[in-house]
Amino acid sequence: MRGLSLPRTEQVNRQIREETTEKILAAAREIFARKGMAAKMADVAREAGVSPGLAYHYFPSKAAIFLALARQLSRPADELRAIVQHMPGTPRDRLKRIVATMLERRREDPEFYQFMYQAMASDSLPEDLREQIKEQGLFVREIMRGLVVEGQAAGKIANDDPDKLVSALLACVDGLSRMVQLSPEDVEKQMPGAGIILRILGPEPR
Repeated sequence: MRGLSLPRTEQVNRQIREETTEKILAAAREIFARKGMAAKMADVAREAGVSPGLAYHYFPSKAAIFLALARQLSRPADELRAIVQHMPGTPRDRLKRIVATMLERRREDPEFYQFMYQAMASDSLPEDLREQIKEQGLFVREIMRGLVVEGQAAGKIANDDPDKLVSALLACVDGLSRMVQLSPEDVEKQMPGAGIILRILGPEPR
């Protein structure tokens, strides 16, 4: 009969939920990058083209959105560890791939990473959220440290303190993140690649 509509299937409902979630998160990335922690849920809803009530239905607070975005930018430790284990090449090759990925993400989304750094330094960031973000960073550090130790055992990485070597690598990535404020042409000319950064670990094995 005309005029009757069939009820939506669970698969269709799930797809709608996923699409709406991504729409809200994409809007939040833009708003957080522009306004920082001063952004409001109403700003996010407006940018996403949804009602504030619907935004709150998907995310109970601004902090919940922020954490979801932070999780998008990193991977759980077990998942990242599995990816690294299946990467081809030596431990140094895999470290190079990780560092290259970090730099590429910062080139693709510079504003949000700048906001992340600012938020972590801000007193207005909830402490529990700060700790969860720190834990994600520790996951990455743990995996990188394991690769450094593995490379040292094979004689392919400088035999310095592995924790300090990882700190040096991450400090380089964080410092270079500020270069994304330059024009794309200047970034291309001036930003070193992962291979140069990994010279911290000693000369490239021949």
